[in-house]
Amino acid sequence: MAYRCDNCDRGVQYGDSHTHGRGVAGGRWKKKAPKTRKVFKPNLHNFNGQKLCTKCLRKAKSLKT
Repeated sequence: MAYRCDNCDRGVQYGDSHTHGRGVAGGRWKKKAPKTRKVFKPNLHNFNGQKLCTKCLRKAKSLKT
């Protein structure tokens, strides 16, 4: 089963994250900072048997009241 919102189909996104070594803040750049892949996961919650992201959960709760 996919890690996705059942309502808006929001899922996992990928991006770049820079890692910096020691001495970067106070000194000169000796080497280029290496890039690593970062995984951004949606904030999913179980609500009435569905997996909803936080945005859809707020909408569902506001419609319910």
